[in-house]
Amino acid sequence: MKKFIKLSLLIAIIGFTTSISAQTTFGQVQNSIPRDKDGINVFDVKKDSAKFKGVSVYLGAAFALQFQALNSFNDHENLPAPIANYRLNNLANNLNLPIANMTFGAQLADGVRVNLDLYLSARHHNETWVKGGYLQIDKLDFIKKDFLADFMKYATIKVGQMENNYGDAHFRRSDNGSALVNPFIENNIMDAFITEPGVEVYYNRSGFVSMLGVTNSKLNQSVAEFIPSNATVTAPVPNTTVSPTILAKLGYDKQIDKDLRVRVTGSFYHVSNISSALYSSDRAGSHYYAVMSHQAYTGVSAPVASNFDVTANKDTGRFNPNFGNWATSIMVNPFVKFKGLEVFGTIEFASGGNLKGSDETRTVNQYSGDVVYRFGKSENLYLGAKYNTVSGKLTNTDVDAISINRVELGGGWFMTKNILAKLAYVSQSYKDYSQFTAGNPNDLYGGKFNGFMFESVITF
Repeated sequence: MKKFIKLSLLIAIIGFTTSISAQTTFGQVQNSIPRDKDGINVFDVKKDSAKFKGVSVYLGAAFALQFQALNSFNDHENLPAPIANYRLNNLANNLNLPIANMTFGAQLADGVRVNLDLYLSARHHNETWVKGGYLQIDKLDFIKKDFLADFMKYATIKVGQMENNYGDAHFRRSDNGSALVNPFIENNIMDAFITEPGVEVYYNRSGFVSMLGVTNSKLNQSVAEFIPSNATVTAPVPNTTVSPTILAKLGYDKQIDKDLRVRVTGSFYHVSNISSALYSSDRAGSHYYAVMSHQAYTGVSAPVASNFDVTANKDTGRFNPNFGNWATSIMVNPFVKFKGLEVFGTIEFASGGNLKGSDETRTVNQYSGDVVYRFGKSENLYLGAKYNTVSGKLTNTDVDAISINRVELGGGWFMTKNILAKLAYVSQSYKDYSQFTAGNPNDLYGGKFNGFMFESVITF
């Protein structure tokens, strides 16, 4: 029944867009980042000179599929009784779940368009799921012809539930099936990605980049009264309200000459009275399926189920600092492109309350750098290398900080501007994790996974 409903919905959408295009136009969109290879390294919002030709509908999609050949290891051996039959899951060399996105919307007026993004299939939600939708305003002519025209020539306003613009790394990440702009298979280990409803105002002029935004700090919306839960060990003074999240970005982006482009931005994120969701909001999940997961075993006091489930355990290979009732993150992103050579970096300092209701501060740092060399006809081939490290304490009571390190080497071939094939080798290691958690083996103790991955991506 669900499949029938989804198929009917898709047919209705196609029929609707076909009907609309007969009345107006199809695909005439202003100020939109290209969805094919031309969208690589296009950050923030984009102003263009496209003319308004009446109400126009657009439709797009993205598909990705990986062949995974990864193996996981850790240092557990000769575990004491009553622990029995503990081991990490063996992973077969095979295909992952095919994943897909859909994007559609309309150009409603000169300088005004609406956009809706869907996950058609993802690790966390195999069924269709709304990522978000927003209104983008590049002109205010609907108020009055040329209203604030000198300001709006350089400004853009986005309103809705959307991919919030913290940092530049999210413009080079894989978003479920939309993986064309990412030269690698996965995103940063500490993956900053969030979709909350709010407003973002951009002002980009003469190379200077700026953005100021605010959200309501909620991923799932509700008008229900916020009633704090009872005090617990992890929430000694539960939150009594929900505060807004503040976002800001400032930077410089300049095409120095035909061969050299230089960009550097600094971004800020702060929420003062709610558990931060910045590193846990991705409902698509990691592209490293089931790494560092264990089989069912006998624990110290009860049987422990397998956590192989690729849906419930969707973020394998990533790290979430799990801050309590407040969080502040700062990200700096340098980017240089000289002819076919690209260098992109992430320097990130994340801090937050250790417990809900406590002002103890804990900090986790992330550093990432990648080098990509694009060559061939229209730079349709590339080779790349990326190093990523995260370090910090899991709680303030820990004696030592943990660290996670990843190296990824790979390359890609753009068969067309819309079709990309990637091949990569990855090795990720976990350092200074405790041997046991609540008496049971910690999967990440001396942990490591490595191997090869192939990914095919189609986007239009």
